[in-house]
Amino acid sequence: QLTLVESGGGLVQAGGSLKVSCAVTGPHFSSHDMAWYRQAPGKERELVTSITWNSRNTYYADSVKGRFAISRDNAKNMVYLQMNSLKPEDTAIYYCNAYQPDDGGGRLNDYWGQGTQVTVSA
Repeated sequence: QLTLVESGGGLVQAGGSLKVSCAVTGPHFSSHDMAWYRQAPGKERELVTSITWNSRNTYYADSVKGRFAISRDNAKNMVYLQMNSLKPEDTAIYYCNAYQPDDGGGRLNDYWGQGTQVTVSA
C-alpha cells in the first residue's frame, strides 16, 4: 500500500512557473510507474504526463509538451512536475498517481494522492 501526498500548488500568473511535488510512502516505490493527472472544473480527469519506474520513458500530453517536465528521485521517494510557461487553461487540481502496469494493458496496483490546486491567472 502506497500513500501519495502532493504539495506545491498555488496561484501563478500566466507565463510563470510552478513545481509541484509528490511524496510517496510505502514499499516498492521504485517499482511503480508514476503519473500526473489533472482535472479542471466541469471536465474529466486527464493524463498530463507519466514516467516509468526507471525514468527511461516519459509521456506528455500534447497540451503540455515542451512546457512541463516530470522527474522522479527513487532514493527520496519523490516525484516532481515542473510547469513552465503556464496558461490559464492549465488551471486544475493536479493528482499524483502510482501504478504497476500488467501484461494486458491494465494495472496491478493503482494509488492516488488527494490533489493540489494549481491556478493560473490571465
